[in-house]
Amino acid sequence: MKLRTLVIAVAVLAALAGVVSFVNRPSAAHAADPRVGQPVIPAATAEKTAKVRLTADGKTVELAKAADGVWRVTSYYDFPADFDKLARFIDDLTSAKVDRFVSAQPAVLARLEFKDSKCSLFDAAGAPLLELTLGKSDDAGGRFLRFGSEDKAFQARFDPSLDTDPKNWADATLLKLTPDDIAKIELSFPAPTPAVGQVADLASKPAPSLTFTREKKDAPWVASQTPTGQRLKTDALSPILNNLSSLRFTDTTASDDASATTARANVRTSKFTTFDGKAVTIALGRKPEEKRPKPPVPTLPADIKPAATYPPALPTKPDAAAAPTEVQAPAKPAEPEFETIPAGPVFAFVTHSDASAPVNALMQKRAFEVTDYLFTSLPQKPEDVFEPLPPPPTPPAAAAPTPPAKDSAAPAPAATTPPAAPKPAG
Repeated sequence: MKLRTLVIAVAVLAALAGVVSFVNRPSAAHAADPRVGQPVIPAATAEKTAKVRLTADGKTVELAKAADGVWRVTSYYDFPADFDKLARFIDDLTSAKVDRFVSAQPAVLARLEFKDSKCSLFDAAGAPLLELTLGKSDDAGGRFLRFGSEDKAFQARFDPSLDTDPKNWADATLLKLTPDDIAKIELSFPAPTPAVGQVADLASKPAPSLTFTREKKDAPWVASQTPTGQRLKTDALSPILNNLSSLRFTDTTASDDASATTARANVRTSKFTTFDGKAVTIALGRKPEEKRPKPPVPTLPADIKPAATYPPALPTKPDAAAAPTEVQAPAKPAEPEFETIPAGPVFAFVTHSDASAPVNALMQKRAFEVTDYLFTSLPQKPEDVFEPLPPPPTPPAAAAPTPPAKDSAAPAPAATTPPAAPKPAG
């Protein structure tokens, strides 16, 4: 190859390389973007947040700060929000920093999968403080993101989980009592199941109940009716206090839902009275387990003739000497079979003596499901909270009297010789 031709080829290749480098080089403005190295949102800006909107997978949840300063889930019956969860989410945004500018090329943005995963913060006037569109996770860690409607992609070392289930943002706590504040417990028990012939007698008797009181938080509990020879079990009331004083719901449903209506008709109540005179009544109920007889298996009608055989069976010759037909005893009727319908979910119905207590307003909005354990762990009968008194200590046995010792110096009595028998005469 001639030298001139070689020089021209090198020059052409250099020019092409320069063009490629110019096209692919990052823009100076992009490289100098002031958001690189800064938090996703400054803490001072985040403090002005009065509304949060999260969107992902076609679902949206909104939380807003009410005039009384309480955060509420506006997209879930205006329930109070789980403030700790919200605070952690905002803290993730303020602590995460934008590591680098990625690209502004449409082809690159398309590969980063910017879809409908969005996070928006607004101030009290409704002005946006932060609008993020989240792309896929970075293989090196973190998440790709875009600010507002900009066609620029950045990467930050955080990967927030956009929980768009409104129920998950609601504060599940229904009661916030402290066991040490409880001075009185009134506990009801299920009515005893009547035996045959006792329905009329038991129907007029109220369900059993017990009352427990104490003078101060460290004092022992005293039952209103303690059976003779019994005493209250140690820590018998602790599970009731600990489980119900911090009552939480697991789900909610409409107040007129069939399951909730049936549960309300089959409740057990626990009433707490605090040392300052406030009373809280907690009624736990569920649809009871039900046993139903299974429908009988259909049988063929008696007038249906058996199917004909081929070839037809030959008639049998009657035998005059045949044995007489045995008369079979009538068959016993079959025992009916039963199927069990499981019990329904457990619902909690709470009433607070303080009309301004938040739980009273919540009870007007929805019916609240709670975990089954709260219901099944309650004592089933009054005897379950008592135990026999320990037997009295046995007194020590009295010592047996010691017999007097014999005197070895005393003379022994002289032995007497019986008189000789007289000889017979002659």
